[in-house]
Amino acid sequence: MAGKKERQRRLARERYERRAARRAQRYQQARRWTAIGSVCCIVVALAAGGFWLFRGPGQHAQAASTKPTASAATSPAATPSPSPSPTQAEPAKHCTYTSNPPAARNVGIPPAKPDYKARYQATIHTNRGDIVISLRNAKATCTVNSFVFLATKKYFNATHCHRLTTSGIFVLQCGDPTGTGSGGPGYKFDDENLAGATYPAGTVAMANSGANTNGSQFFLVYKDSAQLQPKYTPFGTIVSGLNIIQNVAKAGSDNANGPGDGHPKKKVVIKSVTIKKT
Repeated sequence: MAGKKERQRRLARERYERRAARRAQRYQQARRWTAIGSVCCIVVALAAGGFWLFRGPGQHAQAASTKPTASAATSPAATPSPSPSPTQAEPAKHCTYTSNPPAARNVGIPPAKPDYKARYQATIHTNRGDIVISLRNAKATCTVNSFVFLATKKYFNATHCHRLTTSGIFVLQCGDPTGTGSGGPGYKFDDENLAGATYPAGTVAMANSGANTNGSQFFLVYKDSAQLQPKYTPFGTIVSGLNIIQNVAKAGSDNANGPGDGHPKKKVVIKSVTIKKT
């Protein structure tokens, strides 16, 4: 029985990673087309007197989902991430956010100097109730700094949690204003807090499209997910509202990405995210 269960877990993990690899390929192809499109737009703008040169970046979604192998991204979400890269000492006193257009919502870039001594609590107000998260600022300072910044800029307001996985890996993925699993904030930053990382129920972690490609998408673990490798920055713990996600999971997904992986049948809409700082 143990051998059979282990084979089932291995097959589920392999299916998840194959889907992640396909998403990564689509991501790279889309970025190439985005670059070509940008060059064409510049040529047209120059011909028209340069008007478009003064407009902000377009609100187009990135074409790849980030995943926690999740694209949970930007989703828990790319080819499965390589072995975790070394991360800086925590709490971090300086953060680097690198431009990574396009931005699903252009709200700017977080401050480089985080308040590494602060304690933060985030409340995600959804159409199904409030989910309260204790943010791990001492362990994932730059990730928390980014999440707090996006929340205060109302980046997450009126967005859908676009992905639910119910086989082998048990997460609800959110944080993409486009609702496609391809959108990001227009910047990326490095992984944190990966040494010995595990993903029990209640974990909140970043989705990504490979090592050091964090953006805005994150996932909420509603059931222990031992199959997830330590490649997704854990930055919070759910202290209230886990049952909300578990009830959503019971209804299942539409399997749009394959068996046990798709949009949640019970839609989850983030109305707003509020931050309490102490």
